[in-house]
Order: sequence, then C-alpha cells, then structure tokens
Amino acid sequence: MSVVENSYKPSHALANVRGSAIRDLLKLTEKPDVLSLAGGLPATELIPAERISESAARISADPEALQYTVSAGVYSCREAVARYLGVDEPVGVLLTHGSQQALFLLAHALVNPGDLVVVDDPVYVGALQVFQSVRARVRALPITAAGLDVDALRELLEAGERPRIVHTVSNFHNPAGVTATAATRIELARLADRYGFIVVEDDPYGRLRFSVTDIEPIAAHGDRIVRLGSASKILAPALRVGWMSGPKEVIEMVELLRQGADLCGSTFSQLIVAELLDDSAWLDSHVDRVRSEYRLRATTLAGALRHELGDKVQFGEPEGGMFCWVRMPGIDTSRLLVDAVNAGVAFVPGTAFGVDADFSDCLRLSFSALAPDGLHEAVRRLAVAVKNDSK
Repeated sequence: MSVVENSYKPSHALANVRGSAIRDLLKLTEKPDVLSLAGGLPATELIPAERISESAARISADPEALQYTVSAGVYSCREAVARYLGVDEPVGVLLTHGSQQALFLLAHALVNPGDLVVVDDPVYVGALQVFQSVRARVRALPITAAGLDVDALRELLEAGERPRIVHTVSNFHNPAGVTATAATRIELARLADRYGFIVVEDDPYGRLRFSVTDIEPIAAHGDRIVRLGSASKILAPALRVGWMSGPKEVIEMVELLRQGADLCGSTFSQLIVAELLDDSAWLDSHVDRVRSEYRLRATTLAGALRHELGDKVQFGEPEGGMFCWVRMPGIDTSRLLVDAVNAGVAFVPGTAFGVDADFSDCLRLSFSALAPDGLHEAVRRLAVAVKNDSK
C-alpha cells in the first residue's frame, strides 16, 4: 500500500492563520492551583443564571422556540437588539453565534485575498486571525491614548493606500484598555466616507463603562460603519448570541454567506436574549451591578500592582471593560510567564498581541474573573515571579 505524504496539509487560508496564545493559556484555568489573569472571562458569579433559567423555562414551553429560524435571526430579537443599540430598523441587524462569528462572516463577505485591512497594534487577536483567514494584506497602526492613530491612517490614505476594512475596538480596547475619543470616532467616520472603506466598530465592552458619561459610537457619525456586539459580556457567554448592525446592503451580503455557514442561529437562545434585553429595568439594574463589581476589581488590581511592584510597572487606570495593559520596562514577559505559572498565576504576554510593534515588555491582565481577594493574591504571586525572574 502506498503512503500519501502530507495528505493532511492545511489550506492556504488556514496556513496563514496565527494561533492564539490566549486560547492556549485558558487551559491553565483548569488547574486549581493557578490564579488566571489571562482570559477575558466574565465573572461567573455575576452571570444572571436564575433570570436566564426563568426565561428558558417559559420560552421552552412553546415548541416553536425549538425550531429553526431565518438566517438573519429571530425577528423579535433583532427588534430588541435594534432598540438596545438605538438602530431605527431591525433590517439593519443580523444575529450571529457570538460577535466573533459576525466578524468572520463579514470578512469573508467583503475581503478578497490581497485586499488591505487595517487593524490596531496591539491587536485583538481574534480579529487578526479572521483577516489572516481571508488572506488579507494586514497593516497595523498604533493604538494611542485616543484610540486608533487616525493621523497615521490619514497619512496611509493620502499615500494612496485603500483599505477595504479598518477594524478597531472602540471601548476599553482589548488588550490596550483605552477608549477612542469623540474626536477619533468622528475622524474615522469622516475618512471612511471620503475614502470608501468600512469601519468595523468592535464593541463588546461598551456597557461596562465605570463612569456615567457615555461616548457616542463611531456609527453615530457616518454611514459606512458596521458595529459588532454581543450578549456574552453583559448576560452569558453560553447563550452565544452576537450581532452586527450596519448598512442594509452589507447585512444582506453577510446573511447570504451565513446560509452556507450554519443556516441560522439558536431560536431558543435568541428568544431568551430578546426577553432580557427588552426588560430594560431589570437589564439596567443587572448591568449596574456588574459595572460596580468590575470597578471594584479594577481598582483592587491597580492598587495591588502599585503596592507589590511599584515602579516596576506602568499602566493606565482602567475606566471600564475587563483589561489592564501593563508595561514592565526591562522584563521579557514571555520569559516571565514561566516563573509566573510556577508561582501559581497566569497572564498573557504582550507579544501575543503584536503585529509590527514590539510588546515584549508588556502583558495583559484581566481583572473580571477574580474577586478582590483573588486579585490581591494573584498580584502577590506575580511579584514573586518578577523577583525570581530577576535573579
């Protein structure tokens, strides 16, 4: 019998995709002796399990809730999401299996191999993987304190480059933690209108703002914006309901592609999300509780970093979301991770998020999944690892 060599070679698309160090590190959370600051997981104890269970019991009594639905998603859930986002028409909303699927379908609907896509640097790894999978020509621009570097983008455009998509995480950036200013959002929308690209406004964390002052989304300033969101961070990841909103023509293209991906999402989950989003009094109270707890955890993490590591760390105080981006001058955080895991704590090294820039002395810490006592202990262990690394 002949042996066929390399019979399981990956496609060119898959071969182009960089693996996710974050997903690999999540395996460490299965070890009871390791406190994880790595994964961007919502706090399990803050998931409204009882309220979801009540909705599930009520909704499952109707057999239609267990049937297929249309590819765009259950209409009542699209209406609820439209109201939640302040979108005029539910025809401008498509429901997906989490917002990651929304980004995947959008990229495959709009981007051809070799098309230019602009991303943040440091980058949300899931976005980089998606654009690599469509074999885009990826160009990374720095994240500044004001969000994506629109001056660098303008220079790129004036030099003749024409991106198909500009992707950015607008609120409490993953991993950099920053929020795009109003001026940055307005300029991004203006440049999109002038040069004809689409801004993908990835916004899973927008409701997790610690202050009461909101910033209008990029989508409020132009028509060439596709906004992505999810129920995962405010309700429960296991519901797997995400959405995109944007121009009707784009929504229709993605809906067509979605038919060949998984036909449709879960009618059952979408009806649960519709009920919870429409119960605005309950939802506001629930989100306020989550924000209050995350604010406490972010403050706890920042205080512990200052107390345990002092001038060895540089970071901005988190203003929302789930992440704190930390720089440790003179320390290789990939090497530090080995000592950290031995000390019983995990984080994500900055190199996992780099495209062009060198983030070898940076790390991303997630404060959402650990209670204050756990955060104190995790940072204490991190300080032990830093001490061992410097020996």
